Amino acid sequence: MFAVADAVLALCPDATVYAVVARGVRNGASDDTSRRGLAEAVAAAGDLLAPHPHLEAWRAAYRAFGAKPQRTPCSAEALRRRAARGDLPAVNRLVDIYNAVSIRFATPIGGEDLAAVRGTERLIRAAGDETFDTIKDGQPAQEHPEIGEVVWRDDLGVTCRRWNWRQCRRTALTEATVDAVFLVEGLGVDLAPVVDDLVGRLGDAAVTVDRLT
Repeated sequence: MFAVADAVLALCPDATVYAVVARGVRNGASDDTSRRGLAEAVAAAGDLLAPHPHLEAWRAAYRAFGAKPQRTPCSAEALRRRAARGDLPAVNRLVDIYNAVSIRFATPIGGEDLAAVRGTERLIRAAGDETFDTIKDGQPAQEHPEIGEVVWRDDLGVTCRRWNWRQCRRTALTEATVDAVFLVEGLGVDLAPVVDDLVGRLGDAAVTVDRLT
C-alpha cells in the first residue's frame, strides 16, 4: 500500500503514517452533514492561528528539507489559516470529512482515489526529475519537485509535493470515487485518536474501512 524511505526517516525519525482504506464509498457533493462536520471541527479547534506544537514540528520538518513553511505550510496549517479567514471550502463529502478531522487535530491528512494510484505509494526525498501534474494560472501544468524535497509518489509521478502541501490532480477524490485511501501523518504524536475519529466519520460513507500503519 505505501512505504516510507529511509532517507525520510533519517530526516524525521519520529514520523508516523497511517493509511485508512475505505472501499465501496458513497461519495457525492457536499451536504448538510459534511458542512456541519466542518463547522463543528472549526469551533472545536479554538484559536486557529494560535501556536500549536504539532504544527511547529511540521514547520521544523519543512525547513529541514529546504521548504519555507511560512509560504508553503503543511496542509493542516493551511486549512486552519483558511478557516480563520472564513474561506474554508466545502469540496465533496469525503474531502469535507478528512478536512474536518485535520482541522480538529491539527494533523495533515491526504485523501486519494485508489483507482488512480499506480503501484506502491512511496514517501521519498525527490531526485528532482519526477513529474507533478497541477494547475497553474488556471491551466493544467507539469512541475518538478526540488532535489531533496520530501514527496509522495507512485509509479506515474509525484502525488503530493512538500510532504503534504499540495496534491496532484490525478489522484484527487471526486464525487465519482469508489475506493479511497487517506494518509494520516504525524511527527512525534499519538495518531490513534485522529485515526479513530476519521474511521468513525467514514463509517457512514463506505462499505468497509481498514487501517494500516
